[in-house]
Amino acid sequence: MGIRVEIISDVVCPWCVIGYSQLAKASEETGIGIDVHWHPFELNPQMSEDGENLREHLAAKYGTTPENAQRARARLTAMGAALGFEFNYADDMRMVNTFRAHQLIDWAGEQGHAHVANLALFRAFFTRRENLNDINVLADVAGGLGLNRDAAQVMLESGEKAQDVRDKEQFWTARGISGVPAMIFERQHLVTGAQGEETYGRILQDLAKIGAV
Repeated sequence: MGIRVEIISDVVCPWCVIGYSQLAKASEETGIGIDVHWHPFELNPQMSEDGENLREHLAAKYGTTPENAQRARARLTAMGAALGFEFNYADDMRMVNTFRAHQLIDWAGEQGHAHVANLALFRAFFTRRENLNDINVLADVAGGLGLNRDAAQVMLESGEKAQDVRDKEQFWTARGISGVPAMIFERQHLVTGAQGEETYGRILQDLAKIGAV
């Protein structure tokens, strides 16, 4: 199965995309397999239904200037391209509430598809600039993965997975996770932020040497 990696992440977190992609590349380059398990974290749990313009949101939350935002977008776009992921930023891009998206991942996980669902939602938000708070958008993502679109829509409309997701979010925040990505290797080694292929490669190799795989 490979080295187990818990990734606490939000699907609108660009560094979560970068960090996972770096880890996946390190796994490929070292030949050491990884067994990834995604866990929910909301960067903006109080976000309104309509969301906010991404640039305005970053300015209000972090004090990010338009110039700094542009530089950050260019850097992320270049880093993503080098890792095989397309960031497609635009001035009208919106930050959205991701609670429903995490419910979809949880539901997909019951069918063994949490990993592909998480990656598909990264692409839906960053590449296609879709609204991940929209039930129809989320149901379409499920359908695109070969899951039952209608069942996904019913689940999201009912909110039946809401408490499960809330409990999982609280599990990690209660253990000190306050930012993402946060990766826990073999249930005991916490690594935060996107650390790069070389660092992840060393981690995988060190764990392989001590018999984690």
